[in-house]
Amino acid sequence: MTDDITRTHGLLDDHGLPGKLIVVEGIDGSGKSTQVQLLMQWLESYHVPVFFTEWNSSPLVKKATRRGKRKNLLTPTTFSLLHATDFADRLSYQVLPPLKAGMVVVADRYAYTAFSRDRARGVGADWVRDVYHFAIKPDLAFYFKVPIDVALQRLLSARAKIKFHEAGMDTGLSKDPEECFELFQSRVLDEYDRMAEEFGFHVLDAVQPIQVQQRQVRAIVSHELHDYLAPYPETLQSQSAPAEGEPVS
Repeated sequence: MTDDITRTHGLLDDHGLPGKLIVVEGIDGSGKSTQVQLLMQWLESYHVPVFFTEWNSSPLVKKATRRGKRKNLLTPTTFSLLHATDFADRLSYQVLPPLKAGMVVVADRYAYTAFSRDRARGVGADWVRDVYHFAIKPDLAFYFKVPIDVALQRLLSARAKIKFHEAGMDTGLSKDPEECFELFQSRVLDEYDRMAEEFGFHVLDAVQPIQVQQRQVRAIVSHELHDYLAPYPETLQSQSAPAEGEPVS
């Protein structure tokens, strides 16, 4: 059944719209959000029209999701459906309109987040993919791959403790948040690794310095979206990020 769903899934069909969709994926602590912001700053500095959207941000379901998380009311299935509702709402109002207008849409997480996290919570792969059958194929998908221990260290250095659902505590894998994070996010990481080839992710080593990663991101964007960026020749001529130690504008 999985093969049948995969063959007909919208994520494998070009969307045919004038704009471009760039998505970034990775486990919590991968540093992907930093790379997104740097990419957007670079594109905007050359007047490329950019629109940003992020996971679990639709006002339609944000309050319900927050309440469900706070009171630990969400089963893996209801968790999945709430995120699918968020995704559908944002696709309709934050992704498709700017793509139709010819803009670059940059998405911090996409349907692949559901495929990895929901599977890590025990939801069936066929079921999750069927729920997201309406998703459109990105023009570029970046996967920032990082070891679990590095991701955990980054998160703990940024705040006092790991968040409940970030650690996957709702799965009951462990009562210790850090151990649960390692177990849960290892499952998520495995799912990302399995999807990388299937969906043509550009896999980046997220342990590298920020500037090195950003240089690679810009080079890939310039190459893959060359025709789209042709009216903005400065982007194609300024592909590299600053060297390590230099400020990133």
